[in-house]
Amino acid sequence: MRVPLSLSRATVRTTTLALLLAGTVLGGPARAAGASDGGGAVPACVQVSAGWRYTFVANGCDTPWHGTVEYADGQDVPCRTAAPGETVTFPGHGTGDNRVIGLRACPDAEL
Repeated sequence: MRVPLSLSRATVRTTTLALLLAGTVLGGPARAAGASDGGGAVPACVQVSAGWRYTFVANGCDTPWHGTVEYADGQDVPCRTAAPGETVTFPGHGTGDNRVIGLRACPDAEL
């Protein structure tokens, strides 16, 4: 029996979010984001979980969140918008261990 593709994606999305919130995604614990300098403070309901390949940012807020991940080496990645309950993906720290140091909210003008 074949599962419809849309059901498979929904299942994957739900499973990923559950693992992220459980703190087990790619060996990195989910943690609340810190303050930011671009678009105001990053709310505690936005969680980040970094791994070597991907960094997941889950928006547990009731409103959309627009921001980006900050890396120790200053790598610049574009801002992304996460709707309430959505998880967005950014690059991980890689094999060189370029660690994620936090999140930065982007100004609403970038929406």
